[in-house]
Amino acid sequence: MTPTLTPRQWVLPAMSVGVFCIQLDSFALNLALPRIGRDLHAGGDGLQWVVSAYLLSTGTLMLGAGRLGDLFGRRRLLVMGFALFGASSLLCALAPALPVLVGARVAQGAGAAMIMPVGLSLLTNAYPGELRGRATGWVLGIGGIATACGPFIGGALTEAVSWRAVFWLNVPLAALGAVWASWTAESRDTSAHRRVDWRGLFTITAALAVLAVVVDRGRYWQWPVGLAGLGVVAVLLTWFVRHERVAASPLVELTLFRNRPYVALTLAGAVANTATVMFLFVVPLTLQGQWDLPVAVAGTAFLAPALTMALAGPLAGRVTQRAAVRVMTGCLGVGAVVLACLAHAPSLAVYLVVATAGGVVLGMANSLTLIATQGVIRAERAGEASGVTKTVITVAAGLGVALAGAVADRSRGVGADGASDQALHLTALGCLAAWGVLAVWSGRRGRPRRGSRPVDHRAGHG
Repeated sequence: MTPTLTPRQWVLPAMSVGVFCIQLDSFALNLALPRIGRDLHAGGDGLQWVVSAYLLSTGTLMLGAGRLGDLFGRRRLLVMGFALFGASSLLCALAPALPVLVGARVAQGAGAAMIMPVGLSLLTNAYPGELRGRATGWVLGIGGIATACGPFIGGALTEAVSWRAVFWLNVPLAALGAVWASWTAESRDTSAHRRVDWRGLFTITAALAVLAVVVDRGRYWQWPVGLAGLGVVAVLLTWFVRHERVAASPLVELTLFRNRPYVALTLAGAVANTATVMFLFVVPLTLQGQWDLPVAVAGTAFLAPALTMALAGPLAGRVTQRAAVRVMTGCLGVGAVVLACLAHAPSLAVYLVVATAGGVVLGMANSLTLIATQGVIRAERAGEASGVTKTVITVAAGLGVALAGAVADRSRGVGADGASDQALHLTALGCLAAWGVLAVWSGRRGRPRRGSRPVDHRAGHG
């Protein structure tokens, strides 16, 4: 039977399911690692790869996946992404040993890398300008629920059933998302030749993979090894840029990086994402450590910040494109104040009020990153732009995970010797710097300029 809803209407539920699964699997297994180790007879640093392998794979492959969707069809890539995500989730649920689980998590990350940028570009092309922001905001709000509640959902499923239940949950959801995605209208970049820049794709993927591993594992290495890793990244990126300048069909139009609003918003979004990861990590642990709350009580107390972060997505979707940069600037400024205040809250009640405010502003800033950047690029290359943006902010999230891991004291459940406060202060300074950049750019943008014209990422105007 032919579906009665329009193709545009099917994009929204498909992406909502996809983003929920992707974000849930990013955070749901943190509390389950000890149980996974016992069940699979594994231990040591190898267990961390259950989380890291998924995040690294997702962040590394998004850029290429976004452009492949532009070239060969966004609906096709989205359905393939759901199929890969569901099949690898099934393999995760049945994994008999740690290496199998980690390998399946890499494949799962590849599926997530196909779903996220391709789905966002499909939304951008399916919805007209006045509805695009609301649709994206709704999807990101669903993702916010999974992000904020992921650790507790994963912990509850692990205690009540098994850690494998997290992956079993993905299988029917991915199948449903694939069906809905198949009913959407196809779209692609008709202005470009359907030719893949394989050399550019390989080079940038290798560079991002090395960078992601350095960010994630560098704190365990001696500094010469980390420095050598960064040197490899620099060489690969230089090679990539030189190749893209002369390639007949480049993977990424380098003129995209002359689009000043796009670059400013992407970098500010990277800071916001790092701050959000720190927030989601430090606040629940501080409730258990500094404020001495039991795990269940701490989870209940964290519901208010989690819910406000989830609601921030739909709220951000109602912000007009004209106001998006100003609102994001304000959120970053308030976010800097919130993060600084969290380190000096005099009582539990004040701490929870400040954390709830933090959930709103950081959730808004994260959602506005994707909404605002999609508004300053051409719709036909939305996959390329969203792939670049998601790659940057995902690598930034990896940095946040690394910072959070550095301040964690597993024996006491929270940062020791004021390390968590120092991390919050450092993250607040980052938000303040991003606020300054956007504030200066917004001020210059507001001045009338002779011969102004609409933004075109090929021309690089801001």
